[in-house]
Amino acid sequence: MSGIYIHIPFCKQACHYCDFHFSTSLKKKDELVNALCRELELRKDEFKNTSVETIYFGGGTPSLLTNEELQVLIDSVYQNYQISEHPEITLEANPDDLSKDRIIELAKSPINRLSIGIQSFFEADLKLMNRAHNANEAIECLSVATRHFDNISLDLIYGIPGASNAQWLKNIEMALEFNVPHISSYALTVEPKTALASFIKKGVIEDVDDEQAHQQFHLLKETLEASGFVHYELSNFGKESYFSRNNSAYWQGKSYLGIGPSAHSFNGKQRGWNVSNNSKYIKAIQQNELPIEIETLTLTDQYNEYVMTGLRTIWGVSFYKVENDFGTVFKDYLIEQSKVFINQQLLYIDDGHLRVTKQGQFLSDGISSELFMLNSF
Repeated sequence: MSGIYIHIPFCKQACHYCDFHFSTSLKKKDELVNALCRELELRKDEFKNTSVETIYFGGGTPSLLTNEELQVLIDSVYQNYQISEHPEITLEANPDDLSKDRIIELAKSPINRLSIGIQSFFEADLKLMNRAHNANEAIECLSVATRHFDNISLDLIYGIPGASNAQWLKNIEMALEFNVPHISSYALTVEPKTALASFIKKGVIEDVDDEQAHQQFHLLKETLEASGFVHYELSNFGKESYFSRNNSAYWQGKSYLGIGPSAHSFNGKQRGWNVSNNSKYIKAIQQNELPIEIETLTLTDQYNEYVMTGLRTIWGVSFYKVENDFGTVFKDYLIEQSKVFINQQLLYIDDGHLRVTKQGQFLSDGISSELFMLNSF
């Protein structure tokens, strides 16, 4: 099983917290779509012996593409790759792009999953983040989308400066009113060189409160689990049968192909990433060159990555897999390093798997780094 991620590097405006690669100019959109199709063709042999089960349009803002442009890209995938019988095809979309007519047209297309960037139902939060949509658009688009799509995920952000726990709970409750089967939720992170970092440094916006973010994470977890959601990955909650197949493949170490500027690829042994520049990407592809850097992962790198992704999920880290894939030295090291966290009730062992406890979930990335193997093999 494998997946294809297609990066659409365009946005209407820059969100204050975002450090992803994108452009607010759509001048090169036609050239970019053509280049994406060509890259799909150039790289088809990488998935020669595997079927594609997920196609994911991420960004940026993929909903800035027309339905016709999206269809051209989907057709290109089908022409060059072996596709499973019922693939998950996801479109990330912003509420301001999802008019009633647009949603109805999308529902007629092969796209069968929407991931909608709501982030908050409160106007003050949206303005602070410089989102392109307003609260009414968020509500209106969900009202229509839930009538035409069964498989919908929405994004929410917690830890926003000035947003109380009561307001955060209201955000969650409003999301639940739409009966969506999947919610992705992330702590607001202050990335270097973003507008948010600059505003905080200047005192225009108060800094993110890590303790409040921790409280809001647990409020999210308790509320969603009480509503029948499974907390299957640190930032993701899904009803049974509605886990993101695309993201689950990533966390379980399966292969994926990243198409487009700045997109990352992984085949288990190597990681690659395309140049983060639209013009350079288009020029290279037009010359039938792949503008990609490739890193071959050492056994240690592969082990560390497995531990990091595994501990973020309900599946945990399999001692059998560690011994089988990496060797007894790695298994013994993992057992020894995990003892202190087991004693602190942050990790536990169940059915041959190392997993995080409820207390440890918010800290899972930090715990993982303490379990990393530092010696290179």
